[in-house]
Amino acid sequence: MIPFSPPRIDDKIINEVADALRSGWITTGPKTKLFEKKIANYCSVSNVLAVNSWTTGAELLLYWFGIKEGDEVIVPVYTYCATANIVIHRGAKVIMVDMNSDFGIDVSKIEKFITSKTKAIIPVDVGGLPIQFDELKEIVNKPSVKAKFNPQSENQEKLGRIMILSDAAHSFGATYNGLKVGSEVDFTVFSFHAVKNLTTAEGGAICINLPKPFDNAEIYKQLNTLSLHGQNKDALAKTQKGSWEYDVIDAGFKCNMTDILSSIGLVEFDRYESETLPFRKRIFKEYTELLSNYTWAIIPHYVDQKRESSYHLYLLRIKDITLAQRNLIIQEIFNQDVSVNVHYKPLPLLSFYKELGYKLDDYPMAESTWECEISLPVYYSLSTEQIEEVVSAVVFAIEKIKNNV
Repeated sequence: MIPFSPPRIDDKIINEVADALRSGWITTGPKTKLFEKKIANYCSVSNVLAVNSWTTGAELLLYWFGIKEGDEVIVPVYTYCATANIVIHRGAKVIMVDMNSDFGIDVSKIEKFITSKTKAIIPVDVGGLPIQFDELKEIVNKPSVKAKFNPQSENQEKLGRIMILSDAAHSFGATYNGLKVGSEVDFTVFSFHAVKNLTTAEGGAICINLPKPFDNAEIYKQLNTLSLHGQNKDALAKTQKGSWEYDVIDAGFKCNMTDILSSIGLVEFDRYESETLPFRKRIFKEYTELLSNYTWAIIPHYVDQKRESSYHLYLLRIKDITLAQRNLIIQEIFNQDVSVNVHYKPLPLLSFYKELGYKLDDYPMAESTWECEISLPVYYSLSTEQIEEVVSAVVFAIEKIKNNV
């Protein structure tokens, strides 16, 4: 059986985790702080906070910005539920916008959804390809859009416009305008979940990139405090002589990353550019060369003049099939011992959002894309022979199902 996305766990990782266990630092400690500094340098930002998941890190930012009941947050309709769930957790309203053909939010449609209640936009780099950040920043900085902004907190007042929180769960290592993703907007949040390109088993990281007059080092301290129940000293700080005493200055969250998880991340990081990304790029290239021979294959967009993907998901689309056919094709691929997936089921199809009144009919691009998309396996040890086996299974399944109708 060819799996979909197994993690790469080898002796280097096992030894680094063992080192963390032997050190006595199994919660947030020196390995986590080192991991943060490496990510900050890689992403061209001054400060990064490591957290225990994308979800808690991103929700922490909504809390920090003062988003509450009555506010609105714009998200793409084509994303994993976490992007919208964190908005619901804050009591705000999710405003969904349709996608474009590269799987990102259709930036050209965003402005018409902006109201005086809009406090944030959460674009998503689906599959690892960055969205069009320049166009999005142009919109939020328009005088007419800024005039609508109605600040209700100190941080909103200081920013003076809609906050952009990039959901970069898929795009660690992607580039935009020649730089690694992370420094494009106010906040960029990565995921290091088990299936991501770089994993810490569970985890994430917040790149802090606020404009002046914000002091990003000070914001790091604020977010670090909020990630520890609002406690103003973390475990590492409390180990200093005479520094046992602490205070709780806010009813914060509990979402710090541990040194055990960071130890996995440190090994993954050190071989990311030399091994992980080149291998994933090779897999995309081989899939594309093989699948380009078929007229029914819509090859995913993963590089252009401004952007290069992190090569996280190979998002194949199949021309002229129905949803029922797509599902039969997936089953037929599995019957040949090849694992595939679908990214994503649009939010209005999920029972929770459907019951809130969202309708997929309002998002025609998301509807047509979801009905014909199949994600192919991409992982470090996937060989050329296995890629050929995957493509063979896909071709067999598609031709069998299409010819039977």
